[in-house]
Amino acid sequence: MNTHRAHDTAPASVPAAEIHVRDMADADCEAVAGIRVRGWRTAYAGLMPASFLAALSIDEDAARRRERLARAGSSVVNVVAERAGDIVGWACHGPSRDDDLPPGEAELYAIYVHDGQLSTGVGRTLLHSCLDRCADAGYERIRLWVVKGNTRARGFYERAGFTPDGAEEPYEVDGELVPEVRYVRAVSP
Repeated sequence: MNTHRAHDTAPASVPAAEIHVRDMADADCEAVAGIRVRGWRTAYAGLMPASFLAALSIDEDAARRRERLARAGSSVVNVVAERAGDIVGWACHGPSRDDDLPPGEAELYAIYVHDGQLSTGVGRTLLHSCLDRCADAGYERIRLWVVKGNTRARGFYERAGFTPDGAEEPYEVDGELVPEVRYVRAVSP
């Protein structure tokens, strides 16, 4: 069984208990890139320029993942979720990159789930793993940025206890400004 690939078809209704989260390895980069690129194309359709989304490349993204993984260091944590031996999600977190925040806060940089695995517990499992790891690292709060118009993601984070903290910023994509909203929650409930 190959543990470093993502299928285009999803297994039928597998319980959340069968999701395994582990540290990401170099061999996972292509599967993660595929999930990430498809995730962008799905989540941001109509919210970002279509030409930008169409130009996304799994090969280029995988190369960036490998480069970032090699230089990430101990402060950036990349994890993958596996189900039935296949990679079905990826998350990344570390110290907050925002200058307006006090030191010592965490940031959830990304969570992406295979499109055939949405609403099956993969995202929740990845998020809880990141929160547990942040608690172990001594973080008290975690923040994230989400595209303002991405109602599905915003609902996911709100159900997980995140609330907008009042900060908003535009993110430039191919010359167009895409508004983002920052969310916050305590690492431990």
